[in-house]
Formats: sequence, C-alpha cells, structure tokens
Amino acid sequence: MRNILYFFVVLIFLSSKSYSNEKVVIFEFTQEELSKLKSHSIKKKTDYSILIDQNGRCVASDNSDLFNLKSKNSSDANLKIESNGCLKAEAEGQASGLGREIKVDLNKTPFLNITWKVEQGIPGIKENSKKGHDFAARVSVIKETGSLPWQKIAMNYVFSSNEKTNSHWTSPYRKQIIDYVASSLVDTKVNTWVTVKLNVKEHFKKFLDLDLGVIDGVAIMTDTDNTKQKAVSYYKNIYFSN
Repeated sequence: MRNILYFFVVLIFLSSKSYSNEKVVIFEFTQEELSKLKSHSIKKKTDYSILIDQNGRCVASDNSDLFNLKSKNSSDANLKIESNGCLKAEAEGQASGLGREIKVDLNKTPFLNITWKVEQGIPGIKENSKKGHDFAARVSVIKETGSLPWQKIAMNYVFSSNEKTNSHWTSPYRKQIIDYVASSLVDTKVNTWVTVKLNVKEHFKKFLDLDLGVIDGVAIMTDTDNTKQKAVSYYKNIYFSN
C-alpha cells in the first residue's frame, strides 16, 4: 500500500489500559467502541460498518439508526454504526485504518486470534510489490521502538487474495514491517469464515529479531488504493490469548 509508513505515523489510536488476563479482547465491534474510535485516511476513506452477527451472518439491524461518524481530525473518516457484532469493510480505491493503542503482555498472552472472511478479494495482483500492496483484510500488531512517531515495527497479518497461507515477506515500503499471510483465498472459498491463531511473540523474534515482551497497538485495515479494485471483508473476535 502506498505510503504505509504514514499509516503507522498518523493513525490515531483509541487509548486503553494494559491487560494481563488470559484473554485480552482488542476490538468488541460495538456502537460505543466505534463512537470513540478515530480513523485516519491515507488515500480515500474505507467504509467500515458495524453489523449484527447472526449465526455467522453479518446483517444490518432493522431497528437501529445508521449514521456517519466524522473524525474531528479527518474529514475522510466514515464509520457507519448500526449495532453490535462484527465489522464490515469495503474499499474501492480507498485506504484507511482503525487502530487501538493497547499494551498486551506477550509473555502471558502471545497468541493473536482473528476470525474473518473475504466476500470480494483482489485477484491477479502481486501483493509483495508496491503497485500490488493491497489486502482485502489485515490486522497489524505494532511495537514502538522510539519516541518519534515513525519509530515503529509491525507484523501485518493479512488475508491474501493470491499468495498461499503462511507465505511472508518484508513490506515493499518498510523493512521494519513483515507481511504474513494468515489466511488466503488460494485455499479458502470466498465468503467463508476463517479463524486463525498466531504466535505473535514467536513471529517478532523469527522475522524481526526482536524478543518482544509487550506490544503497543493493534490496527485493522482494508485497502485497495494501489490497484483501484474493490474489496469487501468482515472481521470479528479479535483477541490475544495463551
């Protein structure tokens, strides 16, 4: 994705206390949560909507008012809040993310759990290149390495449209960021929920040579600003565990 550095620099996080429980929920995908969450757009806004999870189907609530939440810091933010459940993301030549600042002790809860699905992927692109660096779904785990805004490293866990699961590469934009294919349409049917459990502590050591104790934030992003294609995906149940 174009200018991915700036995503990590200017993404505005929702503050949270540190946790040390056996399960650390990152996003609850509720109206209250998203009403406080701010978003920054890199290109044009990605559309994020809260839906109800009904037996694996994310559907709109019939008795809730749909409205747009505009970030005080970015007119590009467009969060459509309907009800509780799961997050729907739609991008068509767009790129914006939702982030949360939260410290998680990886010595106690090293595993990131994600449940997600892709309704419309981005076929025929080279995702490990600058021109094709778009993903229908991604969850980034971020660690600050200094006091300056750009001093961050990250593991990008992506739902690939073209590469096999467990593939990985250094981001074409920053060597301090690793793209890791946690799920893929190569071996998963479109519109099928997939749950993954990823050893974040092990990955930071293996790919970034960092024996990491505590992370500083987690972000979600669906983007197609490079390829100008359309992607639709859903997220739910994102948490850390032992």
